[in-house]
Amino acid sequence: MRVLLLSAYEAVSHRYWADQLVERFDEFEWTRLSLAPCHFAWRVRGNPLGWWLKERETLAQTFDVILATSMVDLTTLVGLFPHLGRAKKIVYFHENQFAYPSASDQPPPVEAMMVNLYAALAADEVVFNTGYNRDSFIDGARAFLKRMPDNLPAAKPLEALRARARVLPVPLMALDAPVDEHIAENKAINRIIWNHRWEHDKNPEDFFAALYDLSDAGVAFELAVVGQRFRGEPAIFEQARERLSAHIVRWGPLETTAYQALLREGGIVVSTTWHEFQGLALLEAAQHGARPLVPNRLCFPELYPEAYRYDGSREALVERLTAWLTQPQCRPPALDTRGLEWPQWEARYRELITARSSP
Repeated sequence: MRVLLLSAYEAVSHRYWADQLVERFDEFEWTRLSLAPCHFAWRVRGNPLGWWLKERETLAQTFDVILATSMVDLTTLVGLFPHLGRAKKIVYFHENQFAYPSASDQPPPVEAMMVNLYAALAADEVVFNTGYNRDSFIDGARAFLKRMPDNLPAAKPLEALRARARVLPVPLMALDAPVDEHIAENKAINRIIWNHRWEHDKNPEDFFAALYDLSDAGVAFELAVVGQRFRGEPAIFEQARERLSAHIVRWGPLETTAYQALLREGGIVVSTTWHEFQGLALLEAAQHGARPLVPNRLCFPELYPEAYRYDGSREALVERLTAWLTQPQCRPPALDTRGLEWPQWEARYRELITARSSP
């Protein structure tokens, strides 16, 4: 079976997913085309043109399956290479453009929204990493189309799409050895970890404001701020580095081995984000032994039991962190992530790829 794997904006989590697919299903003949995660507007709208200009020989071949991420403009690509329309077309949504937090001074990303929508409608199989991703996509598309001038009868086809869509998470790689609970409990019990992208949609303002409150109240803690950095990062990071310097034990991205070693030391990994469709960084931290503390919104209610969630306010975050840091017995046990690891999902991914398309 020949599979064409397309990723138009290959962020870290997208590459992690694609690498695992190719490694685990080596019985398939894979061809991969990907584009770097930069110049977002151009990547989303220009990916068929870029591939048409640079990869015509590859795309002229015949494939049994096309597996594309949701930022691939699949309809335009099939228009440029009509024979690809005969392949089974699967679109995987790591995220959707209808649920991104938008700044009040910026117009919605209409072009990217339409790429998502056309790709979903053109696909034989539509897959989301969480139910939240699926529902926010369908609900967002319905609300978006209601504002359009033609009064389009979109409700019925979109609800049919919701009903037939699959939910398959990006699975975690199983660890070579289980985390030693005793070590994770005692080695860095008062460490707070930030392991997200250094961008505004991850809401670092609330995270650091909560830590300022803890520090001012005399609560003892260590701070490790890791994760992916970008040019033009929010100013709050440099401000926090100065104000919280007495607490900092790590600052800046780490290579993989050092990063995983940090997670295995335990501590508390915190999210304050306004945007998350699955949150691999959080799940990976929890898998390695850190205690996750996440807001009660977005994808989190379906992935984390109540003991690991706060109501989303800064006040509740400060209260919960204070309790976990000063009264360790209040902290829940390590989160069991085995249900999200590859052995639990391999058969369903294989069936997704190999099953015949519905007529």
